[in-house]
Amino acid sequence: MAVSVESHPRTFAPPHLRTSGGLRIVFFGTPEFAVPSLQRLISSRHYVVGVVTQPDRPRGRGQRVSDSPVKTTALSGELPVLQPDRLREPGVADTIRTWAPDLGVVVAYGKLIPESLLAIPRLGMINVHGSLLPKYRGAAPVHRAVIDGAAETGVTIIRVAALLDSGNMFAKAKRPIGPDETSDVVERDLAELGASLLMTVVEDLAAGRAAEEPQDDMLSTYAARLTKDEGLVDWALPAAYIHNRVRGLYPWPHAYTYLAGDRVIILRTRVDSAPTTEPPGTVVEASNDRLRVATGHSGLIAIEDLQLEGRRAMSSREFLAGHSIRPGARFGSQ
Repeated sequence: MAVSVESHPRTFAPPHLRTSGGLRIVFFGTPEFAVPSLQRLISSRHYVVGVVTQPDRPRGRGQRVSDSPVKTTALSGELPVLQPDRLREPGVADTIRTWAPDLGVVVAYGKLIPESLLAIPRLGMINVHGSLLPKYRGAAPVHRAVIDGAAETGVTIIRVAALLDSGNMFAKAKRPIGPDETSDVVERDLAELGASLLMTVVEDLAAGRAAEEPQDDMLSTYAARLTKDEGLVDWALPAAYIHNRVRGLYPWPHAYTYLAGDRVIILRTRVDSAPTTEPPGTVVEASNDRLRVATGHSGLIAIEDLQLEGRRAMSSREFLAGHSIRPGARFGSQ
């Protein structure tokens, strides 16, 4: 199948095309996390010769087919865009070779880059990864760190290798995780932090002074892709575990539970250390804006924002005003 490249012709020569010493860069990325890195490269003295992103897919509540955030950014910058279903498709490597890249930059592209493509840029390919490697290799490093209750995370710039997120490290930057922060807030900050760190490494590579450090594979952990099924709340767990899962699974796929047969999506919580002897999942208090639920190990979860499936999100005060819930009601698995 022929490979299609979408682009808008340049109507002027950007300043970085007139600057000597800039690298020709092919960019691989798809979601919003990758946009700050692409924007920084576009505005730099280097030349983004082309962008590879995932095919257009249904997105949002209406599931309308739309461009990825990276594609939108690339087309607004008048860059060629390549969207193969598979990177091993005939013509993908040929197209990238015509761009003659010096360096490849990968930021949350969503698929492994085959070795045949890694070999095309003369300086290889580097990746902006949202964790302090070798911890949290894999598809969901930010969410898994929040779910685990980690107090710190960060970004690592690595060389792309055949084995997932295993390449040599160029640089790291750290960021604390607040006890009530949700994964979207942490990920947004890491995207900006990663973009800044990326530019430092790109300049080091251009100048021939970049240093690499191998990862210790014995210290590696794996951040598996999120699934909808893992959002079901186990009220027998300690309150802190449940709270971390709620904020780690926000804004997708969300933590959820059931009340009187209705699926309830839990959006925001906080830990309440007040003791209780009620069984896990039991509503201990339901008045005004206080919706508190018993968990394992005598802890409570205060639900602050929630959503009945198919309805709008609401605060606990709004929810309690419209629903008759009394202490003793039970949240459960169905």
